[in-house]
Amino acid sequence: MKIKKAVIPAAGFGTRFLPATKAMPKEMLPIIDKPAIQYVVEEAIDAGIEDIIIITGRGKHAIEDHFDKSIELEHLLEKNKDFEKLEKISEIAEMVDIHYVRQKVQLGLPDAIAVAKKHIGSEPFAVLYGDDIHVSNNGKSAIKQVIECAEKYNSSVFGVTPVDKSEVYKYGVIKGKQLEAGVFELDDIIEKPSVENAPSNLVNSGRNVFTPAFFDAVEKAPIGKKGEKHIDAVAKEMMKHEKVNAKQLDARWYPVGDKLTFVKTTIDFALAHDEIKQEIRSYLKNALKN
Repeated sequence: MKIKKAVIPAAGFGTRFLPATKAMPKEMLPIIDKPAIQYVVEEAIDAGIEDIIIITGRGKHAIEDHFDKSIELEHLLEKNKDFEKLEKISEIAEMVDIHYVRQKVQLGLPDAIAVAKKHIGSEPFAVLYGDDIHVSNNGKSAIKQVIECAEKYNSSVFGVTPVDKSEVYKYGVIKGKQLEAGVFELDDIIEKPSVENAPSNLVNSGRNVFTPAFFDAVEKAPIGKKGEKHIDAVAKEMMKHEKVNAKQLDARWYPVGDKLTFVKTTIDFALAHDEIKQEIRSYLKNALKN
């Protein structure tokens, strides 16, 4: 099993960030000086992905524009001899082959991923959620860790992260038996369980590898109460026919799809940013005093 293609679903409305996302995709909200989705694309490239399919929707043109060339801007930067910025801007358009497919109707995350079926064909593929950022603790990107696990076990793999038990109701929580340190064979995945009924504190954190069986499972999975399909139901369909594993990620997870985590992420990234970290540290100290 070799994974060279990745799907990044980015078709959601971003309602938790309204009114900011009325005209701007939530995936384009900046973490300091880089939109969130660029961190995701860079992680995929770092893992050896050669072909990326971004699933978009109405009003998402800014994502396509960001990863395209901007002749006028490049000309202006060159004219002003701002070569450092020119290099950064030029690199974005040359990163990797990116293709865009629209999810025409909002029918849930699995349906958004399945929109890429024709492009993926019969190959296994990676999935990186467009509003989840991971910062590796060991020098190996989160999706690379999942890919290596998938290649070792020749299986679909969910990247999972431990959360405080009080937070499990927000996520898809796994149940399984340990195969080795940090690797589990799934028995079940439960979407947003109560704290009392959660089988673990390991949750799906937006870095997955799926075999092509995923697409059949999406078709067979039941539709939820709100008219959408859910990733836990798809995983259960897959588990009827093949083993599905989970890999605990050695990375810090920033689910930037909500306001509080977005602000926390911005602060953490600012404190690590060479240009502004000293000033930010001083500002935060003074703000806390006041």
